[in-house]
Amino acid sequence: MKKRIEHDLLGSKEIPNNAYYGIQTQRALENFPITGYKPSKDLVQAIAMVKKAAAIANMELGQLDQEKAKAIVQASNEVLEGQYLDQFLVDVIQGGAGTSLNMNANEVIANRAIEILGGEKGDYTVISPNSHVNMSQSTNDVIPSAVRIT
Repeated sequence: MKKRIEHDLLGSKEIPNNAYYGIQTQRALENFPITGYKPSKDLVQAIAMVKKAAAIANMELGQLDQEKAKAIVQASNEVLEGQYLDQFLVDVIQGGAGTSLNMNANEVIANRAIEILGGEKGDYTVISPNSHVNMSQSTNDVIPSAVRIT
């Protein structure tokens, strides 16, 4: 299986090339293999709704350029349609009050948005999971909002 190399402040990790998740999700999979239960479809799709709404709001406020916002919205819509649900792999019981799940969503949506814009997964100069998909959000905003939606 082909792999790509992703980097963060802790170092580098190999990520399967066909994966839409990234290094933060990979670290969570390694660090928190607690129950083996994955997040529900409803919760994942509610998080995608939050990401979509944030991208639209940030675009309307002039904080996120239209091209990036539209790609994030399209990627979020694809998750809402049931695509890429197999990429949400973090254990439902993980440390950090949902940080790993939020990052899993940021990475999946970012990597799909990168593809929409013609780039390759893992090229976070195009769309950043943190700076673009998670813009104006924190885990403490995203997860409680998504739970309320479900």
